[in-house]
Amino acid sequence: MANSKPQYTADDFDPDVLKLFDKYVHGDIDRRSFLSNVTKFTLGSFTAVGILEALNPKFAHAEQIPHSDPRIKAEYVEFDSPLGYGKGRGYLVRPANASGKLPVVLVVHENRGLNPHIEDIARRVALDNFIAFAPDALFPLGGYPGDEDKARELFPKLEQPKTQEDFIAALNFVNKQSGSNGKAGVVGFCYGGGISNLLATRVPDLGAAVPFYGGAPAADKVANIKSPLLLHFAGKDDRINAAWPAYEAGLKAAGVKYEAFVYPEVQHGFNNDTTPRYDAAAAKLAWERTIKFFNVHLRT
Repeated sequence: MANSKPQYTADDFDPDVLKLFDKYVHGDIDRRSFLSNVTKFTLGSFTAVGILEALNPKFAHAEQIPHSDPRIKAEYVEFDSPLGYGKGRGYLVRPANASGKLPVVLVVHENRGLNPHIEDIARRVALDNFIAFAPDALFPLGGYPGDEDKARELFPKLEQPKTQEDFIAALNFVNKQSGSNGKAGVVGFCYGGGISNLLATRVPDLGAAVPFYGGAPAADKVANIKSPLLLHFAGKDDRINAAWPAYEAGLKAAGVKYEAFVYPEVQHGFNNDTTPRYDAAAAKLAWERTIKFFNVHLRT
């Protein structure tokens, strides 16, 4: 997806370091535990803190489209969410010179809230001629705090039933925007991939859902899915992939239209071009498939 290259790649780290980082990112271990456990992998001046710094996102390094890019119109807007936290906030991006009505795409972040990377993703979606909206699940707790560690600490404090309602409200909000053709899709990454799967079970008129390495929905809800799915998985992602066989069986039993791709030898988070887990070839292919999928299902 991106043309930039992180300072490090996944190949620069021991596989066990990457597994520890995955646990840290997803809240299974805290910062202290991560640093303690990676000490045995330090070498010379490459300290435990240095390893963490190398693995953490570099937003400015990977940014493709500035907020001020003249090809887009971007703004932060609030929306009502009566079944959720009451109010939500997100980043709304449109092509500057759009002609005619456009499909909308909800862009759902990872478990750190609406950080600069996801805002950049929303701008990329808009430049593919969609109305993009990226809500911030952390808005009820003050919004994305500008620090990934603080964001991870905040995220477990959310009441997920309310947060899920906020995403449904966000989808309804953006689909009613002037210029919308009335068809909406969702793309999400990690936590957002799980939300993409969830929305497919909750929103009957959803036009398309594209989860990137997202958690499977509850097995008894799979039959509710009416929208076509495009699912992207990382080859080296045992945590997420373990649930796929049962999920796929449920999709087949329910007659859901879906396509699923596993990208070999890449890590969870391979689409995130701000971190060393990014894989340029897999990300490019997955993004091309994503935009094609949205074009097919949301424009006709």
